[in-house]
Amino acid sequence: MKLSIQPDAQVLAVADPIMDNLMDASTAIDYDRHTRDFTERARRALPREALRPICERYQRERGFFGPREFVAIFRRPDSVAVVWRQTFDKAPGDYVAELVLVEHDGRYLVDHVMVL
Repeated sequence: MKLSIQPDAQVLAVADPIMDNLMDASTAIDYDRHTRDFTERARRALPREALRPICERYQRERGFFGPREFVAIFRRPDSVAVVWRQTFDKAPGDYVAELVLVEHDGRYLVDHVMVL
């Protein structure tokens, strides 16, 4: 099933659980769980030793992830980018959470993810 041609609800049914895992795993600073759905390219962009300092910094400065609210899906020929409004428990205001998913060998994988 090509995500780029699916309705929003179908895309979110795939993207939300993946994003939930990413956020839970980064809260726990669990590299293996955090990267389990990554493409090889994404895994190379986040070496094992880089995750801990990233997580410790956002947890110190912003706290832990709060609720997020779906904003938009951007469809591309071979991927989808999903954007949410993200909150934290210590930092006021809204942040952007984004996730780019690609299909590879019948699986949906994270090719890019960021909270900014």
